[in-house]
Amino acid sequence: MGKDGGEGTGVTPAAEFPALGPAEVDALRQVGERWRDARRDRPDRTDDLPVDPTLGRYRRRPAPSRFGRLAPIEMFRPGEPDELVATEPANRPASRPGRAVGRLRRAVLGPPLTSAAVLYERMRKLVALPVLSSDLLSSVAYGPEAMLTVLLLAGDAALGLSLPLAALLVLLMVAVGLSYRQTIPAYPHGAGSYLVAGDNLGAGAGLTAAAGLMIDYVLTVAVSVAAGVRAVTSALPGLTGLTVPLGVLVIVALLAGNLRGVRTAGNLFVLPTYAFVVALLAVLAAGFLQAAGRGFAALPPPQVPAAEGLGLLLVLRAFSSGAVSMTGIEAVSNAVPAFRPPEWRNARTTLSWMVAMLVLLFAGVVALIHLDGVVPAPGETLLSQLARMSFPTGPWYALVQAATALILLLAANTAFNDFPRLLFFMARAGHAPRRFLHMGDRLAFSNGLVALSVAAAFVLVVFRGRTESLIPLYAVGVFLAFTLSQAGMVVHWHRRRGPRRRRRLALNAVGATLSGLVLVTAAIAKFTEGAWAVVVAVPLLVLLCHRVRRHYRRLDRALSLGPPSAPSAPPVAGALAPEGEEVPQQVRHLVVVPVARLNRASLRALAYAASLGQPTLAVHLAPEEAPASRFREEWEAWGDHLRLETIVSPYRAVIGPLAHYLEALHASRPDLVLTVIVPEVVLRRRWHRPLHSRTEHRLRAALRTLPGVVVTSVPVHLPE
Repeated sequence: MGKDGGEGTGVTPAAEFPALGPAEVDALRQVGERWRDARRDRPDRTDDLPVDPTLGRYRRRPAPSRFGRLAPIEMFRPGEPDELVATEPANRPASRPGRAVGRLRRAVLGPPLTSAAVLYERMRKLVALPVLSSDLLSSVAYGPEAMLTVLLLAGDAALGLSLPLAALLVLLMVAVGLSYRQTIPAYPHGAGSYLVAGDNLGAGAGLTAAAGLMIDYVLTVAVSVAAGVRAVTSALPGLTGLTVPLGVLVIVALLAGNLRGVRTAGNLFVLPTYAFVVALLAVLAAGFLQAAGRGFAALPPPQVPAAEGLGLLLVLRAFSSGAVSMTGIEAVSNAVPAFRPPEWRNARTTLSWMVAMLVLLFAGVVALIHLDGVVPAPGETLLSQLARMSFPTGPWYALVQAATALILLLAANTAFNDFPRLLFFMARAGHAPRRFLHMGDRLAFSNGLVALSVAAAFVLVVFRGRTESLIPLYAVGVFLAFTLSQAGMVVHWHRRRGPRRRRRLALNAVGATLSGLVLVTAAIAKFTEGAWAVVVAVPLLVLLCHRVRRHYRRLDRALSLGPPSAPSAPPVAGALAPEGEEVPQQVRHLVVVPVARLNRASLRALAYAASLGQPTLAVHLAPEEAPASRFREEWEAWGDHLRLETIVSPYRAVIGPLAHYLEALHASRPDLVLTVIVPEVVLRRRWHRPLHSRTEHRLRAALRTLPGVVVTSVPVHLPE
């Protein structure tokens, strides 16, 4: 996969319906030849239909039935030859509750979009920059504070280490940013860690990177929302007791916004990101002007006694805590298909601006903290303290806090963009449920968005919205993905031959080495603080993905097309495995109709069964001999037109004896396909359901597990 080769497939609704491979197409032709032979052997068969499937022969639209279930002609329009296109009204539910829910969905999410609109749902650079950088830039609000909080454990004297540690972090940001910058054109259809590591290091490495990213995205939402709520409660302490409910409410609002589609969600979140950047630049400008007035002399921080000694382990913990400021730097590489063409070039430009803004804001905040001598305090964030010192009067402090709260709350939107897309790529390879391939009404990956929201809300509730408890979990997953992605790119350049290959390989090698060092440091230094949970969760997620892939491999082997499994002669008993029929000659029917009593529903089911022209057997279950004899008399009064088998069930069970009887019938002739036709009364009102035993539903559920058994219903609708 790459610019010169690439995967060749983008993020489109068609991914849910992959094309057949060449071998399957050849097998399909062979099976089709057998079908042609079968139809030649049956001259009584005809291709004429009693209706016009193109709906072109109707001079007026058909009148709907009393249940309103017939679709009017206007719900379809002509498309390509031999093709109809469903219009938007055809998607609307038929029931009143369904229509009410549909109207609510349209009001909240907007009208559905056609599949052709997927290209117009992509983002331009000015929109992609705030949408994809919100997580990265918002981490400036809590990354430096996390680093200083650890250093402060060794007393205020250790705060002097913040500048050299910040310099190392800036070097790491630039190295990783440049590494991802050259990864994007090499993988223009999606340069995420899962694809890069899987392509170059194997499926196991790809899944490990994906597991780290999934954990990172869930924690991104939880940490960002928790930090945003904390910024609100710093300005409004009376809301502190509502931290968790406010956080869950914000996650629900983010979910609703992203379900409206990529472009609409991007337009919603553009202004808060730009407002935060402007507000923070204003704080830095005012703060440095004040520092210039005193000759850039650093104010002494308040004295804080040491809680533990200053050692290498504490410094490493501080460095890994500050490294959370880099979370989100991979967002652009994961979202390359979300850009307007040329995708990779626009994505690379956006990444360059993101890294430049991150370095400027991070370095500026750490430097201003050092100059102003502020330290982390329990009731107020460092950014809030800097804003108070830069703007002691006027409305500017409130504006800065409002912008900070908004960016922190909306920073989770980066994860809402990338998490569903990651699941899409994993599902396409069979490592995640295929439901994550589906695009919703607004061309958003609705299932992935809901999964992320549920997981993030769960984490937020479990940790009660405490940012300091969530951050130790943060760095391990994201730097695991960084390391594997950059290591994969080293292998990628090693395999390629071309200009500047050595320079590119060296740059990715530096990024992989530095990311790996941070990964090991974070895993060791924060292991007892909660990083152990990530270390345990990653292999469990990888194992789960392997199990999902194993299931889909079994499914594909069972459903893939192969040459016809038997000659055209009629099959003998046991010649075919159950459910192995592919051509009409191989199908031998036995129709079975369970009959509880003779009434309109059962007689309609019997008439339908007899109309199929196949051997038909009626089965009746009775609790004792007397009702069984009475039913046989009624059957004879009807005319005994079909073979009847009566089963006495002295324990009054119905489903079990009937299911075992059908299983025994099929075992005696495995080549037979048992078609069980169940009469079913369709109830109009939901409150009527408890008034009926609904045996037909339980019977269908019991028979569904039997191979070689087809269950169909003949409905009888109750009038109003």
